[in-house]
Amino acid sequence: MAWRNDELFQKLKFNPYYIKQDKEWYRFFSHALLHADWGHLLINMFVLWSFSDIVIQFFRMDFGNMAGLYFLLLYVGGVFFSSIFDYFKQQNNIYYSAVGASGAVAAVVFASIILYPAGKIFFFFIPIGIPSWIFGILYLVYSAYMGKKGGDNIGHNAHFWGAVFGVVFTMAINSDYISRFYEQLGIVF
Repeated sequence: MAWRNDELFQKLKFNPYYIKQDKEWYRFFSHALLHADWGHLLINMFVLWSFSDIVIQFFRMDFGNMAGLYFLLLYVGGVFFSSIFDYFKQQNNIYYSAVGASGAVAAVVFASIILYPAGKIFFFFIPIGIPSWIFGILYLVYSAYMGKKGGDNIGHNAHFWGAVFGVVFTMAINSDYISRFYEQLGIVF
């Protein structure tokens, strides 16, 4: 994007090498404020907008006035946790860098799947909804595969680990979410 400050962009993007060598720990978070282009930003924000309402509704129901804090912890935790894998994998690679909030967005999407697995996820080109829990499994498999394959300039590892964080965080803050998840799927233990 022509109007951006390239020096600031370079200083804020996720680069494990500089985190390790220069102790620039802020990069674990600052990269989520940057996006490659307007399309990248708009897709992330559209997905966040589409799924955050479900999460906030459940958090309000269960945590009242603390719902906003729990949502913020989910989002910011997703930013950080989604970067850990690539930090260790790429810490000696000066050329590796990443930008975007996709890991945090994946955390919110997967929190919504845990909270409302009976929901359906729709795509513009598919006229019927995919049950959210099935989408979640397929998405994790795809992200893991593409993360190993690499080469497409997309942070599949961040998507995968952000999703994992969303599931774990949601189940950790209220263990009742686990039994509710199974109840909504009609599974009784």
